[in-house]
Amino acid sequence: MKAKKHALVLFTKYPEPGLTKTRLMEENGGNLTPAEAAALYKAMVLDTASVALHILSNGLYQDRPGDDFRFCISSPAEQLPKVQEMFRAEFPFDMIEYVEDKGRNFDEHFDSCYRQLFDRGYHTVVCIGGDLPGITPNLVCRAFQSLFRLGDSSGRGAMVLAPCQAGGVSLVGITRETPITFGGVFYNTRGVTALDALIDLASQKDIPVALFEALFDVDYGEDLGHMISVINAMSYASRFDEGFLVPRRTLDFISSTGLAAISQPNESRDPRETIDG
Repeated sequence: MKAKKHALVLFTKYPEPGLTKTRLMEENGGNLTPAEAAALYKAMVLDTASVALHILSNGLYQDRPGDDFRFCISSPAEQLPKVQEMFRAEFPFDMIEYVEDKGRNFDEHFDSCYRQLFDRGYHTVVCIGGDLPGITPNLVCRAFQSLFRLGDSSGRGAMVLAPCQAGGVSLVGITRETPITFGGVFYNTRGVTALDALIDLASQKDIPVALFEALFDVDYGEDLGHMISVINAMSYASRFDEGFLVPRRTLDFISSTGLAAISQPNESRDPRETIDG
């Protein structure tokens, strides 16, 4: 069997204070200063990249001997020099390929990214967001394995999805043969969620889909609180499970800022049968 090329792509921008994660900033009802919001995003992006590079460095795709797996960064052209500098400072080795964001919106960025990589000879491409510090090597490996399994037995390609909050998606992967474009998925006037839009497109063309557990991203304050709890849990659980790669940079940011997740006190002592589920 001829060796094939596969790419894991991280979409990111350079973390600029006042322009990055603005919905987490105090002026917009959040808890962070502009500098802190940018610092948090930088930590999350580098931790997400660490998972990808850990997979490549440790040869976790053992079921595809001889195939070539690469990690790619997709970023706007004007920000690429600073993005490259940021990653090279943390990962000083030649394991990262760069893709220039092209298009007027994220739908077009998605289409352009896949098209550029398929033109470079890649067979499967999985795209993730930059703010996924809770992502695990196991999930990424299962995404590629499902693309191989479904794509090898299908004449219509294959797609893999991991949803996030509000009907969005945090991970999207397709094979070269998959007959899909992303127009109207992330930006549409019909009020359709990205997850629903992708499933609708798949069902119209009978594209096989593998759906994975939800993978949270961080846009709002409640997302940040959820992330803090999950990362603290990952830090403890990693003592007993080598499959967890703890997002150390994000954990250090949480510790240095004193951020903590809180929940409304619940003093309800109602009998169980009177509680409305």
